[in-house]
Amino acid sequence: MNEELLTILDQMEREKGIDKELLFKAIESALASAAKKIVQNKEAEVTAVIDRSTGQITIMSEGKPVKSAEFGRIAAQTAKRTIVNGSVHRFEKGDIVLDLGKTEAILPRSHQCQGERYKQGDRIRAYILEVNKTSHGPQVVLTRSDVAFVKKLFEIEVPEIMDGIVEIRSIAREPGERTKLAVWSKDEKVDAVGACVGMRGSRVKDIVNELKGERVDIVRWSDDIKEYVKAALSPAEPLEVTIDKANKRIAVTVADDQLSIGIGKHGQNVRLASRLIGWEIDIRGKEEKAKKAAEALLAGKPEDKKEAIGPEAPASKTKKAKTVKAKDQKKAFDLTAIKGIGQKISKILIAAGYDTSEKLKALTIEDLTKLEGVGEKTAEKILKAAKDI
Repeated sequence: MNEELLTILDQMEREKGIDKELLFKAIESALASAAKKIVQNKEAEVTAVIDRSTGQITIMSEGKPVKSAEFGRIAAQTAKRTIVNGSVHRFEKGDIVLDLGKTEAILPRSHQCQGERYKQGDRIRAYILEVNKTSHGPQVVLTRSDVAFVKKLFEIEVPEIMDGIVEIRSIAREPGERTKLAVWSKDEKVDAVGACVGMRGSRVKDIVNELKGERVDIVRWSDDIKEYVKAALSPAEPLEVTIDKANKRIAVTVADDQLSIGIGKHGQNVRLASRLIGWEIDIRGKEEKAKKAAEALLAGKPEDKKEAIGPEAPASKTKKAKTVKAKDQKKAFDLTAIKGIGQKISKILIAAGYDTSEKLKALTIEDLTKLEGVGEKTAEKILKAAKDI
């Protein structure tokens, strides 16, 4: 396996122009991560070293050697899974065939990013997803849409990740549009987010350029789920976070003027945050939450009574609250009841996550006009009608 590893690296350096030392460091980092799972001690200091001459792999944990037959296989697989540069040779039913020098590779349509367009001769950087054996020889399959591509770009651009000081704990991505990346540093003196951003944003800027303008949010990972979700929902600023560990659900309250930011365009921000942490997130504005609590009280739910009554909801207002409930309940499900909103606009708003009058009130004209099919005059009418309710 040691000889196979060196052969693979020599071939990749010769045929694809990748610096062999860069590959060695990437493999050592991958081996150290794999070894941590084997020793089952997250606090243990694990290092991996590959002899540049013989390919001999040495893994040390707390000064003691770690042995596993898996390390050779992991090293070879890591060497094969890397980033390459190629030129567009031809197009086949939406797939792009790249010339890598002595071999060709295919970038399937399903692994291309939305909005990216290429012509013959263009240079493309992509991640080697797999190498398949075919009757015509090996077929190299590439990807630009997989999260592995973004992860590898950060490993290349950020030395602290390559050295194992900063770790990428989670990635959530909608290719061509937005990525959220959670990072953590095992050295208190090294700021994980700062290392990934770079001086004046130089490191992340290079990655965004490679991703053709795809937005990249770098957040700080935390084992405190409340702190983690606050970071994941950035740039929104949660006021309150309630955790339901049994069902892996999180209820988040934000200021009303922060609701559209927290939800994001077409619900993208909250959707990516949910995928990043692996929990379901329910985000509401402060006003909407108060109304929900009042509705729960009127419905006779004892568990919500204390929160619903509070100092600002005296019993004398029960009748008024009931009227508001009946009135707003319709608007939460039928936006066409609001002046200026027809069936077409209603579908656009609901698709973007703006399905109640409260959410509409928190928006600005600029927020609405970003939606396809909503002009400035229509936006003004919608906001005025929503605020009059």
